[in-house]
Amino acid sequence: MSQKTPDNQTPSPNPQDLPEILETEEEVSPERNALDRLIARGGRAVSWLVLVAMGISVVEVFMRYGFNNPTSWVHETVVFLIAVIFVLGGPAAMARNSHIRVKVLYDSAGPRLKCWMDRFNDLLTLIFCLTMSYAAFHMFWGASHNPLGEWSLERSGTSWNPPFPAMVKGMILFALVLMTLQACLHLWESLKAKPAANSGEAR
Repeated sequence: MSQKTPDNQTPSPNPQDLPEILETEEEVSPERNALDRLIARGGRAVSWLVLVAMGISVVEVFMRYGFNNPTSWVHETVVFLIAVIFVLGGPAAMARNSHIRVKVLYDSAGPRLKCWMDRFNDLLTLIFCLTMSYAAFHMFWGASHNPLGEWSLERSGTSWNPPFPAMVKGMILFALVLMTLQACLHLWESLKAKPAANSGEAR
Protein backbone atom coordinates (compact mmCIF):
# COMPACT_ATOMS: atom_id res chain seq x y z
CA MET A 1 0.00 0.00 0.00
CA SER A 2 1.55 3.30 -1.09
CA GLN A 3 2.14 5.99 1.51
CA LYS A 4 1.29 9.61 0.86
CA THR A 5 3.72 12.37 1.61
CA PRO A 6 2.20 14.77 4.18
CA ASP A 7 1.29 18.18 2.76
CA ASN A 8 3.48 19.98 5.29
CA GLN A 9 6.57 17.90 4.52
CA THR A 10 8.99 19.36 2.00
CA PRO A 11 10.11 16.72 -0.52
CA SER A 12 13.84 16.19 -0.78
CA PRO A 13 15.41 17.73 -3.90
CA ASN A 14 16.31 15.55 -6.82
CA PRO A 15 20.11 15.13 -7.06
CA GLN A 16 19.82 15.77 -10.81
CA ASP A 17 18.47 19.26 -10.04
CA LEU A 18 21.48 20.18 -7.91
CA PRO A 19 23.36 22.12 -10.65
CA GLU A 20 20.25 24.22 -11.33
CA ILE A 21 19.79 24.87 -7.59
CA LEU A 22 23.41 25.98 -7.23
CA GLU A 23 23.12 28.21 -10.29
CA THR A 24 19.98 29.81 -8.85
CA GLU A 25 21.71 30.40 -5.52
CA GLU A 26 24.64 32.00 -7.35
CA GLU A 27 22.31 34.38 -9.16
CA VAL A 28 20.92 35.65 -5.83
CA SER A 29 24.08 37.59 -5.09
CA PRO A 30 24.61 38.87 -1.52
CA GLU A 31 27.30 41.33 -2.64
CA ARG A 32 26.33 44.96 -2.15
CA ASN A 33 28.52 46.69 -4.73
CA ALA A 34 31.07 46.17 -7.50
CA LEU A 35 33.98 45.96 -5.07
CA ASP A 36 32.26 43.17 -3.15
CA ARG A 37 31.65 41.26 -6.36
CA LEU A 38 35.30 41.66 -7.37
CA ILE A 39 36.50 40.47 -3.96
CA ALA A 40 34.13 37.51 -4.01
CA ARG A 41 35.51 36.39 -7.37
CA GLY A 42 39.03 36.86 -6.09
CA GLY A 43 38.19 34.82 -3.00
CA ARG A 44 37.06 31.93 -5.15
CA ALA A 45 40.38 32.10 -7.01
CA VAL A 46 42.39 32.23 -3.77
CA SER A 47 40.55 29.17 -2.46
CA TRP A 48 42.47 27.08 -5.03
CA LEU A 49 45.58 27.64 -2.91
CA VAL A 50 44.23 24.88 -0.67
CA LEU A 51 44.75 22.45 -3.56
CA VAL A 52 48.27 23.82 -4.10
CA ALA A 53 49.08 23.33 -0.41
CA MET A 54 47.75 19.78 -0.54
CA GLY A 55 49.76 19.02 -3.68
CA ILE A 56 53.11 20.11 -2.29
CA SER A 57 52.33 18.24 0.95
CA VAL A 58 51.93 15.07 -1.13
CA VAL A 59 55.28 15.83 -2.77
CA GLU A 60 56.87 16.05 0.68
CA VAL A 61 55.43 12.68 1.70
CA PHE A 62 56.86 10.99 -1.42
CA MET A 63 60.22 12.70 -1.04
CA ARG A 64 60.52 11.88 2.66
CA TYR A 65 59.23 8.29 2.76
CA GLY A 66 59.74 7.20 -0.83
CA PHE A 67 63.18 8.62 -1.56
CA ASN A 68 64.45 9.40 1.96
CA ASN A 69 65.10 12.96 0.83
CA PRO A 70 62.90 15.33 2.89
CA THR A 71 62.53 18.93 1.75
CA SER A 72 63.24 22.05 3.78
CA TRP A 73 60.62 24.25 2.16
CA VAL A 74 57.30 22.37 2.06
CA HIS A 75 56.18 22.81 5.68
CA GLU A 76 56.80 26.57 5.77
CA THR A 77 55.24 27.03 2.34
CA VAL A 78 52.08 25.17 3.35
CA VAL A 79 51.78 27.20 6.55
CA PHE A 80 52.23 30.40 4.54
CA LEU A 81 49.59 29.45 1.95
CA ILE A 82 47.03 28.49 4.59
CA ALA A 83 47.74 31.74 6.47
CA VAL A 84 47.12 33.73 3.28
CA ILE A 85 43.84 31.88 2.68
CA PHE A 86 42.74 32.49 6.26
CA VAL A 87 43.61 36.21 6.14
CA LEU A 88 41.90 36.85 2.80
CA GLY A 89 38.84 35.01 4.06
CA GLY A 90 37.95 38.18 6.01
CA PRO A 91 37.31 40.41 2.98
CA ALA A 92 35.67 37.50 1.13
CA ALA A 93 33.24 36.83 4.00
CA MET A 94 32.52 40.53 4.33
CA ALA A 95 31.85 40.80 0.59
CA ARG A 96 29.29 37.99 0.71
CA ASN A 97 27.84 39.07 4.06
CA SER A 98 28.55 35.62 5.46
CA HIS A 99 30.04 36.43 8.86
CA ILE A 100 28.44 34.50 11.72
CA ARG A 101 25.91 36.62 13.58
CA VAL A 102 23.09 36.27 16.10
CA LYS A 103 20.00 38.04 14.72
CA VAL A 104 17.43 37.49 17.45
CA LEU A 105 16.85 41.21 18.05
CA TYR A 106 17.32 42.13 14.39
CA ASP A 107 14.68 39.70 13.12
CA SER A 108 12.13 40.96 15.63
CA ALA A 109 12.71 44.65 14.82
CA GLY A 110 10.59 46.77 12.50
CA PRO A 111 11.71 48.19 9.14
CA ARG A 112 12.85 51.57 10.50
CA LEU A 113 14.74 50.06 13.45
CA LYS A 114 16.40 47.51 11.14
CA CYS A 115 17.62 50.34 8.95
CA TRP A 116 19.22 52.10 11.92
CA MET A 117 20.66 48.83 13.21
CA ASP A 118 22.32 48.28 9.81
CA ARG A 119 23.85 51.75 10.01
CA PHE A 120 25.07 51.19 13.56
CA ASN A 121 26.54 47.81 12.62
CA ASP A 122 28.34 49.26 9.57
CA LEU A 123 29.70 52.13 11.68
CA LEU A 124 31.09 49.76 14.32
CA THR A 125 32.60 47.61 11.57
CA LEU A 126 34.32 50.65 10.06
CA ILE A 127 35.74 51.72 13.44
CA PHE A 128 36.98 48.19 14.10
CA CYS A 129 38.62 47.88 10.67
CA LEU A 130 40.27 51.29 11.00
CA THR A 131 41.69 50.40 14.42
CA MET A 132 42.95 47.01 13.26
CA SER A 133 44.46 48.54 10.11
CA TYR A 134 46.42 51.00 12.26
CA ALA A 135 47.72 48.15 14.43
CA ALA A 136 48.51 46.02 11.34
CA PHE A 137 50.48 48.88 9.80
CA HIS A 138 52.76 49.11 12.82
CA MET A 139 53.10 45.33 12.92
CA PHE A 140 54.08 45.21 9.24
CA TRP A 141 56.45 48.16 9.61
CA GLY A 142 58.29 46.35 12.41
CA ALA A 143 58.47 43.18 10.27
CA SER A 144 59.76 44.99 7.18
CA HIS A 145 62.23 47.51 8.65
CA ASN A 146 65.17 47.23 10.99
CA PRO A 147 65.65 49.58 14.00
CA LEU A 148 67.43 52.07 11.71
CA GLY A 149 64.36 52.33 9.48
CA GLU A 150 65.93 50.46 6.58
CA TRP A 151 64.02 47.89 4.52
CA SER A 152 64.73 44.46 6.02
CA LEU A 153 62.12 41.70 5.91
CA GLU A 154 61.60 39.49 8.94
CA ARG A 155 62.51 35.87 8.18
CA SER A 156 61.59 32.53 9.69
CA GLY A 157 65.06 31.73 11.05
CA THR A 158 65.09 28.17 9.69
CA SER A 159 67.62 26.58 7.34
CA TRP A 160 65.55 27.76 4.35
CA ASN A 161 64.85 31.12 6.05
CA PRO A 162 62.14 32.62 3.80
CA PRO A 163 60.62 36.08 4.52
CA PHE A 164 57.20 34.52 5.12
CA PRO A 165 56.59 36.17 8.53
CA ALA A 166 56.89 39.64 6.99
CA MET A 167 54.82 38.59 3.96
CA VAL A 168 52.00 37.25 6.15
CA LYS A 169 51.93 40.49 8.14
CA GLY A 170 51.82 42.38 4.85
CA MET A 171 48.83 40.29 3.78
CA ILE A 172 47.12 41.05 7.09
CA LEU A 173 47.57 44.77 6.47
CA PHE A 174 46.30 44.41 2.89
CA ALA A 175 43.21 42.48 4.01
CA LEU A 176 42.35 44.98 6.75
CA VAL A 177 42.77 47.99 4.45
CA LEU A 178 40.51 46.24 1.96
CA MET A 179 37.94 45.55 4.68
CA THR A 180 38.11 49.20 5.75
CA LEU A 181 37.27 50.27 2.20
CA GLN A 182 34.42 47.75 2.13
CA ALA A 183 33.12 49.05 5.46
CA CYS A 184 33.18 52.64 4.14
CA LEU A 185 31.12 51.66 1.12
CA HIS A 186 28.72 49.58 3.21
CA LEU A 187 28.18 52.47 5.65
CA TRP A 188 27.55 54.89 2.80
CA GLU A 189 25.03 52.50 1.25
CA SER A 190 23.23 51.91 4.55
CA LEU A 191 23.02 55.68 5.17
CA LYS A 192 21.35 56.11 1.78
CA ALA A 193 19.04 53.12 2.26
CA LYS A 194 15.40 53.52 3.23
CA PRO A 195 13.33 51.09 5.32
CA ALA A 196 12.04 48.24 3.17
CA ALA A 197 8.30 48.40 2.61
CA ASN A 198 7.95 44.61 2.48
CA SER A 199 10.28 43.75 5.39
CA GLY A 200 7.34 42.44 7.36
CA GLU A 201 6.87 39.53 4.96
CA ALA A 202 8.14 36.10 5.93
CA ARG A 203 11.62 35.31 4.71
